[in-house]
Amino acid sequence: MYRERPVPGGVLWERAPVAAAGPQVILPDGSMDLIWTGGRLIVAGPDSRAQYATGAPGASYTGVRFDPGLAPLVLGVPAVELRDARVAAEDVFDAGDLIARLEYGEDPAEVLGAVPTPPADRLIAAVVSRARAGEGVAAIAGAVNLGERQLHRRALASFGYGVKTLGRIFRMTRALDLARGGVAYAEAAARAGYADQAHLARDVRGLAGTTMGALLS
Repeated sequence: MYRERPVPGGVLWERAPVAAAGPQVILPDGSMDLIWTGGRLIVAGPDSRAQYATGAPGASYTGVRFDPGLAPLVLGVPAVELRDARVAAEDVFDAGDLIARLEYGEDPAEVLGAVPTPPADRLIAAVVSRARAGEGVAAIAGAVNLGERQLHRRALASFGYGVKTLGRIFRMTRALDLARGGVAYAEAAARAGYADQAHLARDVRGLAGTTMGALLS
């Protein structure tokens, strides 16, 4: 069973123990997570492509998924240094107090849901909003008064990749959400901002490594 709820700065999620091991597809979403499982606190860096995780039988997971661009402010590490990585939290930031509380037996949801988060960077928040809306790199750079190279550097630090990749991820997420809601693939592609269904299929293959049908089955 999976459930989630909003918390300041992100989403708290919990996954109940799984009955058997098996690969799980984790799609890129523009975010980073702090996860407690198996007695370990892990930082899941920003994914630029799908990750395939195999859960041990009986394993449970509790995590906080930070809003895009926020985790580097919480952890004090540029996102690009953690791209496509899963790293022990103590190797990333001063996590001793959090780990001690979790090992002592405090409720992981309460501990992780209360991780202090600073105010979002207004420029980065504007980039996220415009990328979600499907704006291109040049338009976003102009709107936030940065050159494209400056914007790229800021994006690497905040998201782990450039604004173009962030936009592709958001666009794929929109299309998948529409398709899960029963919208036909061709219409989902058009409504999400793709040129056509074939364009959507190529992006899904590139970012997820599989097909729409396989993801949604």
